[in-house]
Amino acid sequence: MAELFLLKWVFAFSPIAVVLILMVGFNWGGSRAGAAGWFTAVIASILFFGATPKLLAFAQMKGILLSLNVLYIIWMALLLYHTINETGAIRSIGTGIERFSQDKAIQLLIFGWVFSAFLQGVAGYGVPIAVVAPLLAALGFNPVVAVAVPAVGHCWSVTFGSMGASFQAMMAVTGLSADYLAHWAAVILGISCYLCALAAIHIYGGWKMIRHSALAIAIIGTVMAATQYALVVNDLWTLGGFGASLTGLVACVFVARLRPYRNHGPAAPTTEGNAMSFGWALSAYGLLILIVSMGVLVPPIKEFLGQIKLSLNFPEIISNAGWVIPAGKGQTIKVFGHGGALLGYSSMAAYLLYASRHYYATGAMRTIVQKTIRSGVPTSLGIVTMVCFALVMDQCGMTYLLAEGVSRVFGVTYPFFAPWIGLLGAFMTGSNTNSNVVFGVLQQQTAGLAGLSAAVILAAQTTGGALGSMIAPAKIIVGCSTVGLNGQEAPVLKMTLKYGLIITTAIGVITMAMVMLGFK
Repeated sequence: MAELFLLKWVFAFSPIAVVLILMVGFNWGGSRAGAAGWFTAVIASILFFGATPKLLAFAQMKGILLSLNVLYIIWMALLLYHTINETGAIRSIGTGIERFSQDKAIQLLIFGWVFSAFLQGVAGYGVPIAVVAPLLAALGFNPVVAVAVPAVGHCWSVTFGSMGASFQAMMAVTGLSADYLAHWAAVILGISCYLCALAAIHIYGGWKMIRHSALAIAIIGTVMAATQYALVVNDLWTLGGFGASLTGLVACVFVARLRPYRNHGPAAPTTEGNAMSFGWALSAYGLLILIVSMGVLVPPIKEFLGQIKLSLNFPEIISNAGWVIPAGKGQTIKVFGHGGALLGYSSMAAYLLYASRHYYATGAMRTIVQKTIRSGVPTSLGIVTMVCFALVMDQCGMTYLLAEGVSRVFGVTYPFFAPWIGLLGAFMTGSNTNSNVVFGVLQQQTAGLAGLSAAVILAAQTTGGALGSMIAPAKIIVGCSTVGLNGQEAPVLKMTLKYGLIITTAIGVITMAMVMLGFK
């Protein structure tokens, strides 16, 4: 019996292994590796998990619906980027930030750690990487570093970002209250805030840069972690990521004036006479923050924009192996209130603003559309293949079996692996929310059987799911598309995978220590 379970576990893991081997080992792009992973998942699901044609068909329909939810944001993020970049604003922002702080570490922390977390707080999926990566590239950072840094840096804010969608999902599937779950979730995610900053700085400059940045990370990290904790435990968890990163941005202004970070580095080049001013260059992002914040935080506007929804109802399906997929709705897309729609409004507002100032050359709109399509098409292919193979695994029980195997095999050391299960779920789906939905009950039940604190274990679950954002191929593809690395995602994934595994290991050790100390 044990041998059969192990064999099935290996086959359940095979699609993930194929994607990792092809991307990390052979430098395949996301679309090709995703297609190979999808094919492996389909074959394994039919031969070993009882997948029927009906099950596979509905899994693909759910995958396409989920892909549309993701692609809506990606295409609009690309449109916003090209709308702004066509004016030369990105270059002007880079020059302006260099004047504000010539210290590369501070520049990296402002954009890759704090501002990316702020974008996660107000927008969510893929936006932090898609928006920040080109800004870092404009500051002179290597394109691979420019994508990897925000991918790593924003993860700590994922659970309580996007109006706490991931935390809400965990409460919904477990039936546990925010009062019970919030404390330890905020504590462990607060610790990950520091770890994400250390990793982001190490990506750029190694241990030498970490020593230089330690004071800045300590001050800004404490402000953000404390703010997030205060909001979350006082039942304001919907504003946890947003509020924490907002205070972090204020802390950055203070830290940049400290002696170790003042006038550090080469002098910034002077702005050319015909270049856009720093204020006008930033105005597009001011519009982005204003529009997204209003669409997310102002109830009447949010309700008005969310009236029209796209969704499909799916029937209950039972595989030949007895795995039951309950009836229910697939991914719901708010056509006019979606994060992608808000980015689209921001793009239109930015275009009108810059056009009124005559910052565009003749034919700029056509150029913007062409560049958006050129970068969006290959990205879309990668997203669809990755999401569809993840849905095949989820819908036939392969993903659940992987987590169950971890919990059964490791016994008393299970708390160490709790965040790894969350990481696995996010890697597969690109979403901490989905990871909590898929594995929340499993983690809760396993904690109960072992006599462990469900609050601690679920905090580790959602932290692992948040950290999974940095290694989710779908999100890496998003960032690479904005800095000209289409089809070259492998170097970024190699980098983020290394730091993702290190940070998850640290969170696993912390979780194990909390359990051994009897925290409830």
